[in-house]
Amino acid sequence: MAPLKPSVSLTLFRSGIDTQQEPVIYVRSDSPVCRAEGFRSQSRVRVSTNEQSVIATLCVVNPVSLKENGEWIEHGHAAVSEAAWRMLKLSGDEKAFITHTKTVDSVSYVRGKLYGKPFTKAGLKAIVDDVVAGRYTDIQIAAFVAACTSSNLSVDETVFMTEAMVDVGQRLSWSKQTVLDKHCIGGLPGNRTTPIVVAIVAACGLTIPKTSSRAITSPAGTADTMNALTPVELSLDEIKQVVDKEGGCMVWGGAVNLSPADDLFIRVERALNLDSEGQLVASVISKKLAAGSTHVVVDIPFGATAKMREYSAAQDLKARLEEVGYRLGLTVKCLLTNGDQPVGWGIGPSLEALDILAVLKNEHHAPADLRERALAIAGELLEMGGASAAGQGHTLAEQTLRSGRAWQKFQAICLAQGGLFEPRVGGHCHNILALRPGVLTYINNRFISKLAKLLGAPNAMGAGIRFNVKLGERVEKGDLLLSLYAETKGELAYALEFLDSHPNEVLIEDELV
Repeated sequence: MAPLKPSVSLTLFRSGIDTQQEPVIYVRSDSPVCRAEGFRSQSRVRVSTNEQSVIATLCVVNPVSLKENGEWIEHGHAAVSEAAWRMLKLSGDEKAFITHTKTVDSVSYVRGKLYGKPFTKAGLKAIVDDVVAGRYTDIQIAAFVAACTSSNLSVDETVFMTEAMVDVGQRLSWSKQTVLDKHCIGGLPGNRTTPIVVAIVAACGLTIPKTSSRAITSPAGTADTMNALTPVELSLDEIKQVVDKEGGCMVWGGAVNLSPADDLFIRVERALNLDSEGQLVASVISKKLAAGSTHVVVDIPFGATAKMREYSAAQDLKARLEEVGYRLGLTVKCLLTNGDQPVGWGIGPSLEALDILAVLKNEHHAPADLRERALAIAGELLEMGGASAAGQGHTLAEQTLRSGRAWQKFQAICLAQGGLFEPRVGGHCHNILALRPGVLTYINNRFISKLAKLLGAPNAMGAGIRFNVKLGERVEKGDLLLSLYAETKGELAYALEFLDSHPNEVLIEDELV
């Protein structure tokens, strides 16, 4: 016998509150629904209209504060966050029933892992299924993320998690036998090689449908930077049309439900500033498999202030990525690269976009380090895809870039995605000058990333940092070191205060004789 619906319904209205991907409903504490069901704040509830249903977090609103603020929520009504409004597909006020959710049994697997018990394949599938279904609170997802931190996941557990993450999302398929892809593990500001690599590889006739993430802990992800140049939120049908026409694309994977669990984990990882190895591997491999890739090159920068600080740690991650990829039918090749300093001149979506355009257009001021890193990755992919003989990929990549064919292909892909925009930097700028002569000897990547985020990146696309010198270069007193860009005066002032309180994160020292 089906359970009876509650007799009391509430009329939903749009609150305008952005809770990112988490659906939230705001209900008066004196509502008959709260009284009858015994709901408390942070309860997980099912909100059901005649057409749709979603699991949401309940926030109880005190009627005293409501009176003080002009009866924001009237009797018989409830407000929903932007995420809940979208998920319920509401267009206007609509009645809904609010009920308890079932007990989430898979949390016991998370608890077991926290006490040292390995995850099983069935356990990880249950966890991922429940997370994507919206049955986990952010606190429970945070517990899962914490349970997977450091080196807590074995290779088997990583394989199981990757499979579960692929199974709950959509999966692209292509007519080509070889489908190429690339990825960078992050942690190196400005390392925006993807658009250049995609343009080169697609210009050589190979297939490279690139789906990318937005920033997790960095001032820009590839999708953020590309969004300063072209639309990146395409549907599956639109992605297929672009790839069929141009051989490649550069889109945000979160818009097409590829490995949707990963986007939910990323949101919590960003808040905790965590990025564990096991989840990193599962994230990379699941998204490549979901995108229909068969061969992928992964860039692993290492350095004192990069995500991978030690060469040995980078080697361990390389082995894990290649092993998990092999076990799931994906050919993975990892490149261990220098991560001692930011790549390119710009850090932040629009500033990085300007670097990309400079490289593709072969402009004289284009950052040589970004250009060379992109050529190295593109060369490996050209060899994996059979476009060049072994050892000749770099030469073909350079020829394709220098001839202008890569720039032509990049423009064609952007136009197919909806247009090519001119990046715009923030209107508030402050230049940082050298206080003494000497040689630039140290740049803290993590500090620079945080500084760019305080300036507003990646949400403010024009915010960020533009460097004027590289490690090992000599400067004179008064020379321009870097420029800070923000879209508001407040963000610029906040970032300058942070910079002034950390004087040793960019060092100029006497030149060694």
